[in-house]
Amino acid sequence: MLRSVIIATTLLFAAGATQAQALDGRLKKIAAAKTIAIAYRTDAVPFSFSAPDKSADGYSVDICKRLVYSLQRQINVPELHIKWVPVTLQTRFDAVANGTADMECGASSVTLSRMKLVDFSNYVFVETTGLMIKRSSDIRATPDLAGKKIVVVAGSSNETAVTALLKRREIASTIIPAKTREEAFAIFEDGRADVFASDKLLLLGAANKAKDPGSLVLLGDELSLEPYAIVLPRGDASFRLAVNTGLAQLFGSGEIVSLYKTWFGTLGPMDALNQANYVLNSIPE
Repeated sequence: MLRSVIIATTLLFAAGATQAQALDGRLKKIAAAKTIAIAYRTDAVPFSFSAPDKSADGYSVDICKRLVYSLQRQINVPELHIKWVPVTLQTRFDAVANGTADMECGASSVTLSRMKLVDFSNYVFVETTGLMIKRSSDIRATPDLAGKKIVVVAGSSNETAVTALLKRREIASTIIPAKTREEAFAIFEDGRADVFASDKLLLLGAANKAKDPGSLVLLGDELSLEPYAIVLPRGDASFRLAVNTGLAQLFGSGEIVSLYKTWFGTLGPMDALNQANYVLNSIPE
């Protein structure tokens, strides 16, 4: 009798556990299709870009590849096929919101206004908005921006940061909006703008492709904090938890340090902001 009660109780708990782990939302869709659609920016070097062979590459892309392995274990699917979906600065959030992609792995900063359309994972990197000038320029600090032309990518958080800075400091500058990062850099490089404002590492990535990289320098000013995260569908708590579980495993294992060195090792030791981010997001089970 006692043995029967124990067996029945065990089966009851097992059934409850199975029910508790039942998949819903994007996880259910991904498990059924055995495919996950990942959007990636083609122009956000070194975070997300198209390699010479047209494959997705970059720091954020590498993180998402590792997340897929974690998701396979979590939803008990032996292998998930990755469908890579190229997106632009303008289409990245819509791709996730309308279901074209399950997540976006690029250089997307978390903002409250964006949370009205999509959700975000825990932070995967912490950046700042910076200013790039030509070495021959007479610009040395923020006050020198008066009367200058500043090119930014339209609709970016960098544009918001620059606009706020100029208003706060009462500096009269002209903001030139560009459609893409390539267009913005071209405007800056050929002299139609005195300054290019963007995330600092994206500026360095753009400078590497310049005709004369040595002629370009970054100012020391940091205009805003830009916390990057993986873009997720809004209102899907189970999927967000699964992604954050994978990130916690990645950060906790220390493998994230190897990824950081791979993509940013030439820039020197890891900065304090990202060290803190990796520790804080190594969330225990």
